Amino acid sequence: MRITSLVTRITRQMLRDRRTLALLFFAPLLILTLMYFIFHSEASDLKIVVTGSNENIAEALKQADFQVTVAKHFSKESMAKNNIDGWLQFENGNMKLTLLNDEPSRSKAVQMQLAQGLQGDANNPSIDAHYVYGDADTKIFDIFSPMLVGFFVFFFVFLIAGIALLKERTSGTLERLLVTPIKRYEIVAGYVIGYGLFALIQTIIVVLYAVNVLDIVLVGSIWLVLLTNILVALVALSLGTLLSSFATSEFQMVQFIPLVIVPQIFFTGIFPLDGMADWLQQIGKIMPLYYASDALNGIMYKGLTFAEVVMDLLILLAFAVVFITFNILSLKKYRAL
Repeated sequence: MRITSLVTRITRQMLRDRRTLALLFFAPLLILTLMYFIFHSEASDLKIVVTGSNENIAEALKQADFQVTVAKHFSKESMAKNNIDGWLQFENGNMKLTLLNDEPSRSKAVQMQLAQGLQGDANNPSIDAHYVYGDADTKIFDIFSPMLVGFFVFFFVFLIAGIALLKERTSGTLERLLVTPIKRYEIVAGYVIGYGLFALIQTIIVVLYAVNVLDIVLVGSIWLVLLTNILVALVALSLGTLLSSFATSEFQMVQFIPLVIVPQIFFTGIFPLDGMADWLQQIGKIMPLYYASDALNGIMYKGLTFAEVVMDLLILLAFAVVFITFNILSLKKYRAL
């Protein structure tokens, strides 16, 4: 009888908590659906540009399943701009292969398919390989590690800021503030700056530890890496405090992780984006971590400059401004000023 009463109470409590029910039944379906479309995406064909060759070579490469472009003039800058996997040059009887190497797996695939496509021609010289990004020893982790730095900054700032502000509200501190003449924007600014100082310290520690202790690849400026991660922390801070206004307990705050954090992981570049359907790529472009990962990978692995990642940084700043604005507006339900 006592067990029945306990089961009945838990059942009624769960039925009243619609957010928990949605997490229990809807979130797994959402994530499984995303994983289905992502893992069923077809890898894009390897693109290669050939200069100084003849039609026989180009035809052989097409037979090896390359997207082949024959050109008179080409450059490494054009490779990066047009996302070309390889550039095969024939000069004075020598063969030179330049690999973009933004994804080491694709570079290895280019070399394997190229060897197969040209193996029937005994007159071809050995291939001398060069790299735009990285080198022959580049590992997959070298590509993922900059994205992971941004992800962990985002995740922990989001979680800690959201739970901290939730405690402020449930303990009555926020309500006591709201009965004073203080303005809504002053409250939000105070919380953002206050928690932001600790987020800044955490960001600096994470970046310095990743670069100096773990020896994560860093080709570009560490100051630019810090700036990017500070913007990531600001976005996470403003988003975490915003979503905390819709939670009534720490458990409900944690419930936002599979709905807000997990889907963003799929669009950080860990999974190739080129092969995804267009509509799926557009979904990724409304997620902050998409731009954070693009900027960090560009700076740390490719050595891009501020001018080359400024658009990603501006979009991150825009996310933060939008979330902070919504934070100010969300306080209206507690007090109209």
